[in-house]
Amino acid sequence: MTAPYTNLLAREKSPYLLQHAHNPVNWHAWNEAAFTRARTENKPIFLSIGYSTCHWCHVMERESFEDPAVGAFLNEHFVSIKVDREERPDVDKIYMTFVQSTSGSGGWPLNVFLNTDRKPFFGGTYFPPTPRHGRPSFLQLLQQIAKIWHERQSEIVETSAELHARLELVTSRDAREDVPLTPDTLNRAAAVFMDAYDPANGGFGGAPKFPQPSIPLAVLRAARRFRNTEAVSMVVHTCNRMADGGIHDQLGGGFARYAVDAEWLVPHFEKMLYDNAQLTQLYLDTYLVSGQPHHAGMARDILDYVLRDMTHPDGGFYSAEDADSEGHEGKFYCWTSTELSRLLTVEEYNVAAHYYGITALGNFTDHSHPQPLPGQNVLSIVQPDMPVADRPLLAAAQAKMLAARASRIRPHLDDKILASWNGLMLGAFARASAVLGEETYLAAAEKNLAFLRETLWDETTQSLFHRWRDGERDAVQLLEGYAFLLDGVIHLYEATVKPAHLDFAIRLARRMIEIFYDPANGGFWQSPAGTDDLILRIKDDYDGAEPSGNSVATLALLKLAAITGKEEFKQPAELTLQLFAHRLQTQPAGLAYMLHALDFWLDEPRRVVLAGEPDAPALCELLRAAHSVYQPNKIILGNSGAVEPFAQTLPPKAGATAYVCSGTACQPPTSDGAVLKALLVAA
Repeated sequence: MTAPYTNLLAREKSPYLLQHAHNPVNWHAWNEAAFTRARTENKPIFLSIGYSTCHWCHVMERESFEDPAVGAFLNEHFVSIKVDREERPDVDKIYMTFVQSTSGSGGWPLNVFLNTDRKPFFGGTYFPPTPRHGRPSFLQLLQQIAKIWHERQSEIVETSAELHARLELVTSRDAREDVPLTPDTLNRAAAVFMDAYDPANGGFGGAPKFPQPSIPLAVLRAARRFRNTEAVSMVVHTCNRMADGGIHDQLGGGFARYAVDAEWLVPHFEKMLYDNAQLTQLYLDTYLVSGQPHHAGMARDILDYVLRDMTHPDGGFYSAEDADSEGHEGKFYCWTSTELSRLLTVEEYNVAAHYYGITALGNFTDHSHPQPLPGQNVLSIVQPDMPVADRPLLAAAQAKMLAARASRIRPHLDDKILASWNGLMLGAFARASAVLGEETYLAAAEKNLAFLRETLWDETTQSLFHRWRDGERDAVQLLEGYAFLLDGVIHLYEATVKPAHLDFAIRLARRMIEIFYDPANGGFWQSPAGTDDLILRIKDDYDGAEPSGNSVATLALLKLAAITGKEEFKQPAELTLQLFAHRLQTQPAGLAYMLHALDFWLDEPRRVVLAGEPDAPALCELLRAAHSVYQPNKIILGNSGAVEPFAQTLPPKAGATAYVCSGTACQPPTSDGAVLKALLVAA
């Protein structure tokens, strides 16, 4: 059946833009043709930003963008532009900052009205199809703005110029030399996080509850530095409660983006690659601290899910899975008691219902749908302590449930491959391979890097592009792409000590500094100079669900400087820390990942130098031992290639040798993994 409408988005590669290709709205992509049309026709721009697995984006599309009346009005009075925030986070950052600064809140869908020079004058998030709670409907809002544009355009242009000036002020940042960076900064930040801790449910804050792994990871670092066992207990409890909650896919593995409640029970069901990469690192760290096998099991749970459901045959990692299936949020993941009673034997049902808290009433209602499905249960572990005799029944029930779920219509898969998020997941696979001793994970990491270098890295220009999908890459370069991939490659180097990986990390870092670094004030711009479609250059300064490019770049450069001994990497990192020093002091929750970099910078990093052939079994044993102790500020390097000069002087003995060094002083060398581990524990 032919779609009744087709607009210009049908030419695009973004899954999000393609979702809107058959709206009755004459959507444009973010490009010069759209901007020219707005100027030529003297129409305001309606900019709508979202992503393909965004539940409320789907709701607004269904309610408004698929409405022919809304489409007709937009087409007559506006030039409408759609942006995938995951492809263009630099565009999203500008207009999200505007909406947050003018309305006090933000989110997606992000809907902003711009003048013909792309300067914003009004914006918000979700707008309903009918008037609610004193707010106009979306169509009424469009009518009001079109009327004002027609009658008072000069006022709008003047207002947008004033708002633009305020936006420049909000986003500008100069280094404050009088702000000291000391361990006390970390101690105060940890106190802030611990004050926000939820002792009943875990997590650092209330509903809605995002994992935000940067925060518990920072708490673990502070716990080690200040020997705070209470802080460790908070993180362990948080990890346990998240693992038991509905935010964790109890059958298929992986985590949803966030929970709408404080108990981690009911998620927004979309699964994002960046969350699962960071949560892998959190569970690996928690495992090393706690020694509890189920924390290692949760890291495996996530990575096995990614390998099964989120990996391109050639090695790239897909971006996300949707919350909705067949128009209903959570339908793929939820169960009714009637459905389970038909699927399972009586004994299996009784055990599964007790374990997962299945009831006839259910625990989830999709309030965004006009006809919610009744009796839906999100699976969470409510009775973890079951008799040993019941475990085979539970395993049988889980196998049947997973098989039955596999026959359902899966949520939409956003199969674009982003350099940034792939860098995070590359690092997670690489580190997990060493911590857990899983060769499969190392193979996935190596294959992923080969894919990214083939599809997104231009060897001739030494340039990293951001998105690849369906055989085509974009022309966008972003700080977070370079920074996150640099972080991932350094993790891969530390998991293998292969000189080729270090060489590539150096090339990435040099190019990142060349394109994005601000030598006058410190910090890194989000986009290169001369990015003509942006009204501002911004230095991203917020570690939220995703860490900022500045924070990841800072820690990665500090680690690379320690591995190579090169000042060219250390100086930009130090000036970036100084640029954000005031934020680190006053708003640590906003830069939780940069606290990791500060923690690393404050001390001389302990170095584990592994001398020998990287693929030799004896050296692989030492690699595992080096990764088996929680010391977030140590670095692991070989004795060949572009490593710092002192490491090059340390020879292998008996095939492979480990040296634990600080400065130019080293512990007695060893070829025994157990001895190496003991040396690190004692350090």
